[in-house]
Amino acid sequence: MNKTSSQRIISLDILKGLVMIIMTLDHVRDYFHYDAFFYDPTDLSQTSPALFLTRFITHFCAPVFVLLAGTSAYLVGRRMSKKELSVWLLKRGLWLIFLEITVIRFAWVFSTNLTPIWLGVIWAIGAGMISLALFIRLPKFFSLSVAMLMIFGHNALDGFYPEGNEFLASVWKLSHVRSQILLGNLEIKVIYPVIPWLGLIIVGYYFGSLYQPEYNRKKRLRILLYSGISCLLLFTALRFDNLYGDPSPWTIQSSPVFSFLSFINVTKYPPSLLYLLITIGPSLIFLYLFERLDFSWLKPVVTIGRVPMFWYIVHLFVIHFVAMIAAMLTGYKFSDMILTDFVTLEPQLKGYGFPLWAVYLFWIGICLFLYPVSRWYDNYKRANRDKWWLSYL
Repeated sequence: MNKTSSQRIISLDILKGLVMIIMTLDHVRDYFHYDAFFYDPTDLSQTSPALFLTRFITHFCAPVFVLLAGTSAYLVGRRMSKKELSVWLLKRGLWLIFLEITVIRFAWVFSTNLTPIWLGVIWAIGAGMISLALFIRLPKFFSLSVAMLMIFGHNALDGFYPEGNEFLASVWKLSHVRSQILLGNLEIKVIYPVIPWLGLIIVGYYFGSLYQPEYNRKKRLRILLYSGISCLLLFTALRFDNLYGDPSPWTIQSSPVFSFLSFINVTKYPPSLLYLLITIGPSLIFLYLFERLDFSWLKPVVTIGRVPMFWYIVHLFVIHFVAMIAAMLTGYKFSDMILTDFVTLEPQLKGYGFPLWAVYLFWIGICLFLYPVSRWYDNYKRANRDKWWLSYL
């Protein structure tokens, strides 16, 4: 069975739960890994295969999060008119952006100074939902065409980089360039430019139609499997000769292992076509497997997948708090973990941190702590369906 009595789709919850757990690994690495303060884990001149793959596996998180945000909107919309769904998406999107620049920003830095504003993945999802509020009112063919143009065509504009902070330059930075925008004395750091995330959330919305109760299960499974394989084949074809789809070409390295790492070392900010193909492709295959095989032993993961936003917010506070304790126990002051920038860019923390094997132990421990908290919240949420505000967390 792929559904519970409440008509939740278990395969989707498994995938969401898994990406939340993997995402936690990435953020634990940020706050606990010694080398994180000196170089990027995908820098092939300094990284190790274990460290590179620790970072690479977390690439799956944001695309799945965004795709399934659109899918969730479709499933919610089955109970609403298009007008009602548009209003719900607009409110939800604004709420997520508010969370991004307040609660989530505070969790990252533990400082009441919330400037500069950071626009991360939750901002991208919020902006996507606001856009989706419009696109669901437009013809399906038009909406999907725009979405595919953003996903497949945006890398043709990689060389376009307008300077300054004029209106059009700022709009393009928000759309396609990881950069800073100055509005008077206010600095905005665009970590997640929204193209092609907007296209992905639109695709995710129409992807939700595969999970209508009346949809033929065998047909859905074929679509999931063949679409996933097609994404991987297209990735390989485009990447092999560096034809198109990523601003950073792969090159032959000093060993076959590092050449392979170079081959899969794709660009996340903004997500290149190849980045999306190599992450969405396997994710679709996983959805096929989760529905085709018996994964009842993953019930704890299902629980996490039912409350992904709750997990996201709480895990940042827990990771940062534990990191503060770890820093104090290793000779640093608690104030060193009250940040003004992203943790790995703080000069006072260089020299702090642990080897990669210890990072994995911290990750396991934090996930084991977060699971019962998430299970409690899931039970509370299901027992209090009349509380409207619970749908926003």
